This record gives sequence, C-alpha cells and structure tokens, in this order.
Amino acid sequence: MPAFGLGVYKVEEGGQIEKTIHTALDLGYRLIDTASFYQNEEGVGQGIRNSGIPRDELFITTKVWNSEQGYENTLKAFDDSMERLGLDYLDLYLVHWPVKGKYLETWRALEELYRQGRVKAIGVSNFKIHHLQDLLSHAAEKPVINQVELHPLLSQVELRDFCQQNEIKVEAWSPLSRGRFLEEPVIGKIAAQHGKTPAQVILRWHLQNQIIPIPKSVTPSRLKENADIFDFQLNQKELEEMNGLNKDQRFGADPDHIDF
Repeated sequence: MPAFGLGVYKVEEGGQIEKTIHTALDLGYRLIDTASFYQNEEGVGQGIRNSGIPRDELFITTKVWNSEQGYENTLKAFDDSMERLGLDYLDLYLVHWPVKGKYLETWRALEELYRQGRVKAIGVSNFKIHHLQDLLSHAAEKPVINQVELHPLLSQVELRDFCQQNEIKVEAWSPLSRGRFLEEPVIGKIAAQHGKTPAQVILRWHLQNQIIPIPKSVTPSRLKENADIFDFQLNQKELEEMNGLNKDQRFGADPDHIDF
C-alpha cells in the first residue's frame, strides 16, 4: 500500500472527479480512497480506465456505508460498488463507521469477500480502541488498517499505539483538517525553515509518524503541493513541537455518537 494517497470526499461525480483522478495519477498518486457514500465511484472507475495505468500499479479503496451494513446487505453493497467502479477486484474494503449492533456482521461479510479473493485486504474506519477490541475478540481476520480523523490537533496517540501493538496500520482522513490550522505559528516557523508550505509540513508529520495521509483536493496546484513531501525531513525537535499541538479536537463526528 502506498504511504500517501488521494481522498475524494465531496469531489463531484462526473467531470470533476474524472479530471481530479487524471491530474493526481499524472502527478504520481497511486492510492485512491473513495466510498459508496461519496457517490463518485463511477467517476473514480472512469478516471482509472482513462489513465491507461496498469491496474496492478494502483491501490483502490472503497467503503460500505452505515445504511448498507449487516452481512447480506454488505455483500450486496460490495457488488454495487464494484459495478460502479468497473473493477475486477478491490485492494482495500473498509467498514465506514462502527454502527452499533451491525459492525460485527458487516465484518463477517468482509471476511467472506476476502476469502473469495474479491478484495485483497479488509479494514475499518472511525473505530476507537473499544470498537477494535470488540472486533478483534470476534474476528477470524483482523483489520489491516484503521482510517480515522487524525491531524496535529487530534493526534490520537493512544489509538495509534493500540493499532501498532496489533499490527493495524493507521490512515488519516482530513489530515490537514481542511486547512483549519494552517496559520498555526509553530507550523509556519517549521515550514519557513524547510522552504515548504504549512500543508507540506503537516503531511510530512504524518509520514514520519507512520500514518498514511489521504488529503483531498481538486486543485491541480494543491494536488502537486500535497504530493511534494518526500524531499525533506522533520527533525526530532520539530516533531515534538508539532506533537505538542494536540488538543484532542475533532472536527468530524465522534464515532461513539453517530446518528447517520
């Protein structure tokens, strides 16, 4: 799995998503993360086909939505997603949110899809430690990844430690928190020292913490900027300064209190 990718939440189906996929793949992106809830799987699939890049060089993720959960519903939702994507197999399929009373049956369906070889890896999204503990106590296959809201203001250290202990990779949605703290002086100072932008410094912080960031953008210049993070390193002092920004501040939903 690539160490960095493109999230496509709120990228519009049709021309916008196809153009975004085309630009990203041209810039070297190889991980594309979508979901049935995003309603742009068809455009993602079309963008992949238009690119001419061999399928085995790409890593495609999608997710089963809350209203689609449960064993039989999930199997059908997977078929529907694959039809929209137009793919023969999927690299990673995720449970989008830990819907109480349903996610264990949903996971059982993912295990079946994995056994059938229709998906190469299975994981979860927005699971807290107690959700993971419950899942691990029932699962035949453990999740390879947990995709969560994660950025310097919500660094989720305990969750990351738990995942590491259980060999679960951590992936960050909203790794830049939609630009909410790009004016943070600590980040600005570090960016200036490296001749980089605040966004690049934040994404580099993710990489050096073994977190896979999937920033979303539809702007070609921003897509290029976000990918240009492999030619510098933050030193230990800079990492610690950024770690100190944590406020346990969520901008998205709390997985313990979802009503959607």
